[in-house]
Amino acid sequence: MKHITLINPNTSRKTTAMMTEIARKYIPGEFTIEGVTAARGVPMILDAAALSAAAEGVVDMGVAAAGRSDGLIVSAFGDPGLERLREVSGIAAVGICEASMLEASAGGRRFGIATVTPNLVGSFASKADALGISPLFMGTRLTSGDPVALASDLERLHAALAVAVRECFEKDRAEAVIIGGGPLGQAADDLQRLMFAPVIAPIRSAVELLLSRIAGLRTANAGPRR
Repeated sequence: MKHITLINPNTSRKTTAMMTEIARKYIPGEFTIEGVTAARGVPMILDAAALSAAAEGVVDMGVAAAGRSDGLIVSAFGDPGLERLREVSGIAAVGICEASMLEASAGGRRFGIATVTPNLVGSFASKADALGISPLFMGTRLTSGDPVALASDLERLHAALAVAVRECFEKDRAEAVIIGGGPLGQAADDLQRLMFAPVIAPIRSAVELLLSRIAGLRTANAGPRR
């Protein structure tokens, strides 16, 4: 059996369980998955300082899991520690921000982000720039109200994100919209089935990207037949 570890850079075990269950829906039968939770930090990453501070824990969790895993998912929107994790883990590793942006921008598609965290907006633009897709990024639309309170009320969260998603499509001319945040995973999974246009659920994006990279590594390691 192949194995995937989903890393939650937040300290909320409830969020870890939710994100892991979402990911489990998208992995094939020959894979298993487990979620691991940060031992220190914050229950929900809300700003750039907390995002940066989470990187060390992500790397530690990823290295600890690498010996029993075939791939790693960093499940916080902003991908803290991802590049370093790739350097030191020796296995395939993806982040939900990177994966969702690559999916949303595929084929030159314009995309936006709908989310609850105003103090992370700058990090989204930086990620798009690092991936070389800034011209396709149409910006971020935010919900109103306290992000933590909103994330804990799924009905209100759905309604608020639906408004932000429609604004991305109608006001920003986005052709696809990402729901930006690991703790928003259930809302993202639901909204992608309800909206009339492409809504990108980052955890699903990350699973699909990781599976493709694991398969690519397997093919590369097999080498040419003789």
